[in-house]
Amino acid sequence: MSLPLPKVHAIYTSMADSATSSLLVILLLVSPLLCICSSQGSSTNLRVILTHVDAHRDLSPLQMIKRSMQRGKQRHGEFLAGLMVSTQGSSDVRTRVVGGDGEFRMSLSIGTPPVPFLAIMDTGSDLIWTQCKPCKACFKQPTPIFDPAESSSFAKVSCSSPLCKKWKDSKCGSSCEYSNSYGDGTSTEGFLATETFNFGGSDNESSVPDIGFGCGVNNDGPGLNHGAGIVGLGRGPLSLVSQLHTRQFSYCLTSIGGTNGSSSLFIGSAPSSVHISNASTTPLLENPVLPTFYYISLVGISVGRNRLSIPQSWFQLTKDGTGGLIVDSGTTITLLTEDAYDVLRREFLEQTKLELSDSSDNSGLDLCFDLPHGKYAKQIAVPKLIFHFTGLDLALPPENYMIVDEKMGLACLAMAPAGGFSTLGNIQQQNMLVVHNLEQKTMSFVPTDCGKL
Repeated sequence: MSLPLPKVHAIYTSMADSATSSLLVILLLVSPLLCICSSQGSSTNLRVILTHVDAHRDLSPLQMIKRSMQRGKQRHGEFLAGLMVSTQGSSDVRTRVVGGDGEFRMSLSIGTPPVPFLAIMDTGSDLIWTQCKPCKACFKQPTPIFDPAESSSFAKVSCSSPLCKKWKDSKCGSSCEYSNSYGDGTSTEGFLATETFNFGGSDNESSVPDIGFGCGVNNDGPGLNHGAGIVGLGRGPLSLVSQLHTRQFSYCLTSIGGTNGSSSLFIGSAPSSVHISNASTTPLLENPVLPTFYYISLVGISVGRNRLSIPQSWFQLTKDGTGGLIVDSGTTITLLTEDAYDVLRREFLEQTKLELSDSSDNSGLDLCFDLPHGKYAKQIAVPKLIFHFTGLDLALPPENYMIVDEKMGLACLAMAPAGGFSTLGNIQQQNMLVVHNLEQKTMSFVPTDCGKL
């Protein structure tokens, strides 16, 4: 079928099952809204509407992916550098590189009275932080800089506080101090505090008191894609999900080419319209070297009907903290270790009956095919792709691994090689409810029309 949008549309057919689906058109423009489903505590159920960081840019599909890839490779490098710092046992917190500059923003507010806070959602880090007055140095942000002096619910965290001790890189000055730096040059320094975080609009506002966060007074660098800070959703004790004591959280990302609905983050119960009780699960693995990340066990990949000859050891999380596969909302395309990617590339190239393009440099992706001239609206055949995890086979629809840009006349595989470890990107997760069950330590992928939630 052809979507009623100007200039860009594409249709795919899986060679295995001939299922037809539509893909990348133009990025959905959504407003950063927030709604609340119920109250606080361990039973907190919040729904946060997510906005892609490039939502308001006039970009073709591959232009958009190219921008996201640059951020994703940089992010992968940050994680790898963080792994090296951790394994070397460095105590220099300024060189400790962590996640941050992700792909989706969430809107909330902080303080009493509430001040808007547009933050990057990050499943690859723990700390919640925003810029605070009086700034020694602050980068430009789209919402007002938070002024603690204007909030009646603000409180600094003392050095003797259990909250201070939860941030292992904290320092003691006049209060509990923190410091973080990011691979793109952004850095933040300040002190830990507690504050009321407000979810929802003026007509439907719900407040959660005493959330620990970083109040950044010395911040530098290019900023965070027009965000005012970060909300960490990692597995560490200072992340939002840990502080809310929630048993699970999930997110549902619409197709980058979607035309209806918006992406959502659910803290607490999943939406009642999605049946997750019978969904297949795969265990969450723990990496003691990088404990904040959500690892799962990838044991194989199938292209078409062929299971690739890839040893499981290529994806294995090792005792020294290297290897493994991270599920990350802030990385766009899937990154596989180089040897595994080379095997997948060769098989995909052999099974795809399209002409290999020499325009890959323009797309930013490694494996691209020329679309048949004058037949953009007709079906193109691509092999089926399945990721095999422990206890769960994730069969991807074609739009979750092929990027088509009619303007450029290209169809590209949304994957790339990387060193150190593998990452499952958000394109591969689109239109799936990705459920992180923190109590049972499992993850599920439930096919869902995310725009209708």
